[in-house]
Amino acid sequence: MKLKFSSLAYAALFTMFLAAAIALAWLQSQAQEQEQNQSQTQAGIDRMTRSESSGRGIVQDPKHPILPIGASAPDFNLPGVDGKNHKLSDYADAKVLVVLFESNHCPVMQAYEERIKQINDAYKSKGVAVVAINANNPQGCEIYELMYSDLPETLDAMKIRASYRKFDWPYLYDGETQEVALKFGAQSTPHMFIFDQARKLRYEGAIDDNMAPSRVKAHYATDAIDALLAGQPVPVEHSRSLGCSTKWITNAPKVQAELAKVQSKPVKLDMASVEDIKKLRANSTGLPVHFLMLQCTDCRVVLAINFWSLKCKECLSDFDNREYTDYMYRTTRPFIYVNLSTDSPRDSAAVLKFLQDHKSVDTNLQFNSPDARSFQEAFGLKWKLNQPFMVMIGQDGQIIYQKEGKVDQVELRRIALAHFPDDNFPGQFAYWNSKP
Repeated sequence: MKLKFSSLAYAALFTMFLAAAIALAWLQSQAQEQEQNQSQTQAGIDRMTRSESSGRGIVQDPKHPILPIGASAPDFNLPGVDGKNHKLSDYADAKVLVVLFESNHCPVMQAYEERIKQINDAYKSKGVAVVAINANNPQGCEIYELMYSDLPETLDAMKIRASYRKFDWPYLYDGETQEVALKFGAQSTPHMFIFDQARKLRYEGAIDDNMAPSRVKAHYATDAIDALLAGQPVPVEHSRSLGCSTKWITNAPKVQAELAKVQSKPVKLDMASVEDIKKLRANSTGLPVHFLMLQCTDCRVVLAINFWSLKCKECLSDFDNREYTDYMYRTTRPFIYVNLSTDSPRDSAAVLKFLQDHKSVDTNLQFNSPDARSFQEAFGLKWKLNQPFMVMIGQDGQIIYQKEGKVDQVELRRIALAHFPDDNFPGQFAYWNSKP
């Protein structure tokens, strides 16, 4: 028996399928909107973190299981940025204890700093204690992973960062042994653990559901704190933490191998003419730049120029610190670092030898004439030739930093970061241009 459909029936079927398609598309768009920010953030983290455990901050790492809900708070005795050791028992009077795993380098962590301050300010008078722990081991963190930071992951660096950003909560260091992080199963920065007055874990995971404050819909941390203060069950006990993976010491061999690979590249020294110097000053070098997240052959970059000389003792003693800054941004951000020797061309062999000894794989130039004054005129600035001199030029060709004498590398990095555009982590430009 053959079924026959009238044109009206076909129209009805078409309308039904169209409505279903529209409904499905709407549902998909809602899901995409909800996950868009986390997807963008994870994409950035994936580019930033190439370790075998990439994504550890999003998906639980079986090697470091997370402390289960209901478990007792692990004990700790850790040094803080205040010069004191902090123990779990120091917070025995707190009605609620919030333990947050924090870091210096992570852009997601930076995006949450203001929200942590708000939580601390809003609840400390209600008997809530907030304690931050940095579990990252410096040797487990590749230098390029510092691309969004001014500082590495050391206790001394933590002190600088806490002072600069005015942290009003304890900031403790667990990076040397990572014993506390292992007890907690800290997956990422940030990763939050909230304990009740009996010090039983009642919430673990992200602070909220979106890196962008304007798009937050679920306030996991504050909802949990409010519930505990009210003697009520926590509405959500677990969420997937969002951030940069914990930098475990076990990753150190891989980090050293990556650094050795970078430093194994041939060190070159090119002679610079007056015209080359003029191009440098205009920040229009046309030097090829290859970043993890950007590839181009004539990029507009932040250009840092280190004028130095073999006759300058301070230049030589501080050379490696300057190289470290270059390593932080050279393959990841729109940044070019140039070492420009003011020594006479007859000393080029000695200049090259020094650069090779210090594994200077960035752009190395030397004046092609003994008349260094003419190069100063070409650059448009004068300085003592046997003293350190650093100039940084923005993407628009304007000088954004210049210093004769010893350079504060942290200050230099902050200025560079303030002139990098937003890429995978919107809000970075505003963050580095904000006053703490």
